[in-house]
This record gives sequence, C-alpha cells and structure tokens, in this order.
Amino acid sequence: MDPYDLILNQNKEHFDRINEELKKALSSRVSLIEDIGSHSLLGCGKRLRPLLFVLSCNLCEYEGENIYELATIFEFIHTASLLHDDVLDNADVRRKKPSANHIWGNHAAVLEGDFLYLKSTSIALGTSNLSLFKRVTTTTAQMTEGQIMELMNTHNWKTTQEEYMDIITSKTAVLMSAACACGAILSGSGPETEAALSGFGLNLGIVFQLIDDLLDYTSSQEEFGKPVGKDLKEGKITLPLIYTLAGLERSERDRLEVLFKNGNADEEEYGKLISLVNEKGALGQIRHKARSYADKAARSLAVLPDSDPKKTLLELNGYIIDRIY
Repeated sequence: MDPYDLILNQNKEHFDRINEELKKALSSRVSLIEDIGSHSLLGCGKRLRPLLFVLSCNLCEYEGENIYELATIFEFIHTASLLHDDVLDNADVRRKKPSANHIWGNHAAVLEGDFLYLKSTSIALGTSNLSLFKRVTTTTAQMTEGQIMELMNTHNWKTTQEEYMDIITSKTAVLMSAACACGAILSGSGPETEAALSGFGLNLGIVFQLIDDLLDYTSSQEEFGKPVGKDLKEGKITLPLIYTLAGLERSERDRLEVLFKNGNADEEEYGKLISLVNEKGALGQIRHKARSYADKAARSLAVLPDSDPKKTLLELNGYIIDRIY
C-alpha cells in the first residue's frame, strides 16, 4: 500500500470533513462555477494542504468548530493556482483526467480560478483574524510572483539552481508554510510555535516540489496523473535538467538548447533527453537534496512537544520523499 493511503486511512475523519466543507463552499448561483469546481476539486487531489492546516491546529490544541471550513482556504488557493497554471501551459490533463481548460476553455478556467481565490479570501476574512488574513493574502501574492518568475524563465536554458529554488519556494512551498503557520496563528500559540510550523511547512513544500520535478522524468502518466516529460515539453527548466546540463560539454549544452528551444525536437529527442537525465545521476542528487530539506523540516518541529498530530506531520514528511505520484 502507498504510504499516503496509510496516512489517509489514519486521518479518514479529517479527509471526510474537509471534502464536506469543500462541497458546501462551492455552492454558487452560477451552475458552470459549480460544474468546473466539482471537476477540479471534488473526488481528487491529496488534500495535503488542508490536512497540514488541520494537524497544525490539532497540535496547537485549537478546537474551534470552523477548523474544516478554514482548511478549505488552502485547497481553494492550490486548485486556483493549478487552473491558472494549466491555462498558461496549455495542459490537457490534470489529476488523471482532462483539465478544466481542455473541457470548458481557457476563459472559463481562468475565471474559475479567480472565483476560488476570492472564495478563499472571503473565508479567511470571516475569521476576523487580521494576522491569518494577512498571511493568506501575502502567500497568494508570493505564489503569483513565483508563477511569473517561472514564466520569465520558460525556455531559459541558463536558469540557475538559485533561480529554480526561488521559483519553487514561491510557487509551492509558501502555501504549505502558510497552511501550517495559520494553525498557530489561529490558536494564538505565539511566535515560536508559528515559526516552527512555518519552517516545517516551507521545507516540506520544497521537498514536495523537488520530488514532483523528479517524477516528471521517472514516473508513468498512470501513476503521476499527467504526462511524463510535461515540464520539459513546456519549456520549464527544472533541477533534473539543470544538474544534467552542468555535467555536459558546452558544445553539447548549446546543441540541446537550440534543438529544444526552437521547437525542433521530436518525441524521440525528448525521450533521449529524459534518458540522459536518468543516466547522468541528477535524480540521485535531487533525492539527496530533498532529504536534506526533509531533515530541516523535521528539525523545525523539534522545539514542539511530542503529540499525535506532530507524529502525523513527521510521517507526512517521510511520505513526501518516497511518493510515486
């Protein structure tokens, strides 16, 4: 059994309550909003971000009745970012099924993403907790910056490791960091606990994206839920390729850049480049880097007392390294 299935079984009540609240919050007088939202949100996704929030609330002993409603904030933001991302990438597949933009078109997908962003903001505002609201809105702005940085570096074969890390931190890690930190903010646990949970989520998010980019070169579409090599074909220069290019002669790097940047590569050439990344040891380097961030995440929680929620957070940290989808 996949490790996440074990975590899902152990936290079934949390997942069920999160899904109930997602369904409720999608209610709209416009049927198309509900149709696209149901397709994009319900019955799919790991619910990792809302689960991180719920577990962080539990760790901080927050017992408010609104915990699951507030957890939807982080799934709405995440799904909105995916809807916009798929439009930018002209993606046809998301979560093992046709993407929303493929079914309803780009205009509808963008507007649905806008609706979900605003829905998350409205729910956060309803807490009357200015610190939580500020963290949510700041995070959304950072994610947009990350998306724009990625767009600026599309087909940029000179993208550095530092630029790549900046992109994934902004696009992915800050939302997981916010999901964890908001548990402390909501409970009023104080700056030390907030910093610990924020650091845990940030490092966990970096691990998640490192492994996601690794799986783009190693997994199958059936496992991963989207085509293998998708990022490469979209011109995204991720760490597996950055590491591989660093080990090649300048002339070979230039040849590959011209071939792929100008759209002259066919499926065979993409296959060869994916094989090259696998052969050059880049993927082992990435797993090593991911483990170092997973260790940082675990150390962030060391200042907090042992508890069942802390144990589950650490289990999630371990799962992220070994996941296959």
